[in-house]
Amino acid sequence: MKHFSEISATAEKVVDAAEGLVQERGYTGFSYDDVAQIVGIKKPSIHHHFPTKAELVAVVTQRYTHRFREHLLGIEGQHAKAPDRLAAYAALFERTFAHNRRLCLCGMLGAEADSLPDALASEVQHFFEVNIDWLSATFLAGQQAGLIRPTPDARALAEAYLCALEGAMVVGRGLRSPRSPADVGAAFLSTVRA
Repeated sequence: MKHFSEISATAEKVVDAAEGLVQERGYTGFSYDDVAQIVGIKKPSIHHHFPTKAELVAVVTQRYTHRFREHLLGIEGQHAKAPDRLAAYAALFERTFAHNRRLCLCGMLGAEADSLPDALASEVQHFFEVNIDWLSATFLAGQQAGLIRPTPDARALAEAYLCALEGAMVVGRGLRSPRSPADVGAAFLSTVRA
């Protein structure tokens, strides 16, 4: 499988188009024809860069995870306290959802995980592991500082918070609701602050 940092400018346009399509329609909801129309190239050109849809979406997911990790580092550099970091984390979901009610790429793919090719499912799993590890460390730091209630444990809080934000996007889209992931994140955090 290619690494996202090694792709050409044209392939990057393909990855950009595929990312948006997955966030709007899911893995099974788009084709190379859809990507070709957005990018303005012929379908065989896409196959030249990405022989299979699974390879394309694995590169999309790999890049998405990398960018998300960069955002997490940015949050750490801008916010010292766990509650502030957690609110900034929710804002990441808010920004995605504010763009035509797009869902988190890996949230959308996670819903299809049982039918995804193994290499792609592994990339999706990696995204969630990165996020749960970061959230666990952040909740633990908040507990140790006396800013977050000591129970439940940090990992349980991390999983619940991630589920709340991913779910806020899905339910918000389904209800066509103005209630945002940031609102849901704030409500969640208000219940766990010490």
